[in-house]
Amino acid sequence: MEIRQLGTNGFDDEAAWDRFVRSSPDGTVFHRCAWKHVVEDVFRHRSHYLAAVEANTIRAVLPLFHIRGLLSGNVLVSVPYGVYGGLSGADASARASLLAAARETAARLKARLVELRHLHQPEPNLPTKSLYVRFAKPIEPDPEAILAAIPRKQRRMVRQGMKNNLEARRGWESLNDFYEIYLTSRRRLGSPPYSRQLFEAIRDRFGGDAQLLTIWHEGRPMSGVVTLFDRDRVLPYYGAARPDAFRLAVNDFMYWELMRQSCIDGYAHFDFGRSREGSGSYDFKRHWGFEPEPLAYQYILSEGESVPNVSPSNPKFRIFIEAWKRLPVSVSRRLGPPLTRWLPLD
Repeated sequence: MEIRQLGTNGFDDEAAWDRFVRSSPDGTVFHRCAWKHVVEDVFRHRSHYLAAVEANTIRAVLPLFHIRGLLSGNVLVSVPYGVYGGLSGADASARASLLAAARETAARLKARLVELRHLHQPEPNLPTKSLYVRFAKPIEPDPEAILAAIPRKQRRMVRQGMKNNLEARRGWESLNDFYEIYLTSRRRLGSPPYSRQLFEAIRDRFGGDAQLLTIWHEGRPMSGVVTLFDRDRVLPYYGAARPDAFRLAVNDFMYWELMRQSCIDGYAHFDFGRSREGSGSYDFKRHWGFEPEPLAYQYILSEGESVPNVSPSNPKFRIFIEAWKRLPVSVSRRLGPPLTRWLPLD
């Protein structure tokens, strides 16, 4: 078993890396090289994409980024700005070799920890944080079956959105409109916004595997969601809505429309992503009939270090969150994107 780093010593076959990720049950869109380039392009973090190779065949992979965060300090993350990451590959020997390589990389870079955002297969004997859950389930075979499977109260909200004559538009030509909505939404939540460059990089790096869906009412943009597609999976990832549009049930209509279109396009699994238990997004996703599946974020810790708590649920960050909510959008637009480079853990 040999450990190779993508982009060094002649190992630069990104197509082979992506083929392996697509073939692996715990490979995700965030393991793909497109996400590597997005993070490098926008946030300028250095990547260490490690592969366990045997007889010139990839057996497991581990994408890592070196971060020097304001809250986290000097760390390695798999992967930042993504809800999933960590080890991908079923070969136990290859996974063990990659963990050893991650320890060595952390020691060489003097990183205090390595964070592994596993989708499946948590490793034995590693410290674990069970803060988040995932919501995912198969898409029904036709749109009417999808609608019938939505719990009654949520189905009523979807029908309310339909009655309000909302219009769905697919296409990146609405990116400017979506970004203005996104800025307001992030300020309302007390979170610094990402730059517009992030969405442009996702559009350019993922091509047809990324899509912007916007919802309009009487010619005015009301909400939108940037969705990532991977094999037969649909992952709505960046969503936002105008506060004055909630009365129109825009989010309910938007996610229904995304499910409907994805079904027609032949996708089989809808992944509502990650939420913290007790949060508003947690309740919203459960109302759709999705059941929470615990995510095990695991850590390789340097001597004397402990599992970090830099999520918005930490009471220490409450003052910052409340203060950010009071900023003018023009100020959060200017200050937020530079901050997000140094706040990759959430």
